[in-house]
Amino acid sequence: MSEDISDLKKLISSNEDTRMNSQDLAFFLATHNYGAVPKDSCVEVDLNGQICKLVPNGNEPGLCDIAF
Repeated sequence: MSEDISDLKKLISSNEDTRMNSQDLAFFLATHNYGAVPKDSCVEVDLNGQICKLVPNGNEPGLCDIAF
């Protein structure tokens, strides 16, 4: 499992999809070896025991915003 926040930030900033929802984002992250779980309108990712919440950001740059 990939567990580095800088790798995660690089992945989400280097891709764009304005139509991506939380289910799509969780699938995308899972295909890149992240333990991603969709929760309502966000995706939770466990990075070394710290839960990150990723929210698809539509027309904004990148795929999502990250909150801890």
